[in-house]
Amino acid sequence: MERFEAVVVGAGPAGAAAALELARSGIQTLVLERGKFAGQKNATGGILYGQTNTRYNLDYLIPDFHTRAPVERAITTYKMHAVSGDKVKTLDLEPLHDHNTKWSYAILRGKFDRWLAAEVHKECKKTGGGLLTDVRVTGPLMEDGKVVGVTTDSIDPIKADLVVAADGATSELVRQAGLRGWGTEEKWFQGVKVVVKMPEAGINERFGLRSDEGAAHLVAGDIFGKARGGGFLYTNRDSLSIGTVFHLDSVTENGRPPHELLDTMLEHRLLRKWLGGYYDEAEYSAKLIPDGKKALLTRPYSGNLVAVGDAAGQMQAAGPIIKGMNHGITAGILAAQAYIEAKKEGKPTAAGPTYAAWLKQTPMAKELKKYRSIGAKVTALQATFGAPFLPFLIKIKPVAKFVEGLMGNYNKALTAPDTRFTYVTLPTLLAKNYGTPVEDAPPLKLRSLDDRIGALKYDTDIGKAHIEMLDDSIAVNGRCVTACPVSSPDSSRGCYRIEKAGGKEFVVLDTQPCVECGTCAVVGKTRWEHPAGGKGVGYEWG
Repeated sequence: MERFEAVVVGAGPAGAAAALELARSGIQTLVLERGKFAGQKNATGGILYGQTNTRYNLDYLIPDFHTRAPVERAITTYKMHAVSGDKVKTLDLEPLHDHNTKWSYAILRGKFDRWLAAEVHKECKKTGGGLLTDVRVTGPLMEDGKVVGVTTDSIDPIKADLVVAADGATSELVRQAGLRGWGTEEKWFQGVKVVVKMPEAGINERFGLRSDEGAAHLVAGDIFGKARGGGFLYTNRDSLSIGTVFHLDSVTENGRPPHELLDTMLEHRLLRKWLGGYYDEAEYSAKLIPDGKKALLTRPYSGNLVAVGDAAGQMQAAGPIIKGMNHGITAGILAAQAYIEAKKEGKPTAAGPTYAAWLKQTPMAKELKKYRSIGAKVTALQATFGAPFLPFLIKIKPVAKFVEGLMGNYNKALTAPDTRFTYVTLPTLLAKNYGTPVEDAPPLKLRSLDDRIGALKYDTDIGKAHIEMLDDSIAVNGRCVTACPVSSPDSSRGCYRIEKAGGKEFVVLDTQPCVECGTCAVVGKTRWEHPAGGKGVGYEWG
């Protein structure tokens, strides 16, 4: 049985940060990545931030990454577009975006993760380790009730003194170590995204940018009906990342499939104006995102295993600001340093508690704790006193200005109530009272769900379904038909569909179009695991 001092599972930003820090301290480190290349299994609808309130950003690991990494554009413009019908009120949220921020970039994970993984492999090779792709870790290797390594489905088990679980929101390591189950729908966001090709000059002209500038545009209001959440558009170098993120429970309650909500935004005049009749979709993707306010692991370790990034629920939403990748990088560095210090003191098993203690002192952990103590009270106050009077109060201009100021204030946004308030209620009222109609624009020829599925690249593991449906009744698994980003009641090609036989309706599963988001494991009753290494969907853009 092979042995490495440290095994890192997952080569995303959090895992890469841990591996770089470990290897540079002389720790023999092996990184195992499920995709055929790093980034193949990832998609992002977020921005990579460098924060001023921590030194553990990407530039701590790679000081000149700004000149070498395949980042898309530095975000220099940050706007929220509040929508009510065809009326739009644009809010400048740059003070919120700039709070504690020294740099920020739009990225595409397909390019960025692959570049970062090359840096990791180069560094880990120096200590006798490296990066091994196409390997799925199936769980922790246990001896006498303790984590002593990992098991895989293609190579022999590997022993290690430290196991870093950086295997994402659907982490099998975290679940099998007993740190977190699938949880309930209100603990998750679900995001879907399209990458739309557009020439660099066209982006510069349509968004008023220079080639070294980028823009983030958020969309909120009554555009999505009852669903709680909103949309985003980020300018890449020669493409656009356009997507929507909603509370998972509101997707199922709303009864509209995720791709339809995305299309609703794409078909709005605001988006059609930006796209100007031009629509060349390169890729459709989906991702389950832990709501850090509810899913953050308060005990992110079990014996020799530590969890970082999405696996530990380290995502933070401060009003319309969504941060995750930078928190994962910070956590990865801290987890590595905790092991390095514990080893120096001759107590490597103390790495987990040390990491957890350090993590509690980070701004992310303190701010999420602040939300839990204050946010719930603000939510209750808003529900009791705010909602009934707000439609009348917002008509008073100074009140509306005051509300806009609150939305752009980081500390206030941090304790904002549920996203229904910040993404639906307030934007709708502001747009309804102060917005201006957007002129009509040429229609877009959007891809159907079937065409989107057909354009994805799969390496299907024939005969080895990674999802097993445990109940085919509409009452239990019917929600999967709506919530799955590659299913729809109107489609016959998706993962989940409803069929009729013998006068009875039941749910049918086909895992071949699966994009491995894990949504059905939360909303339905399934046995769910990842496909074998390299198998399943593979994103090119991410």
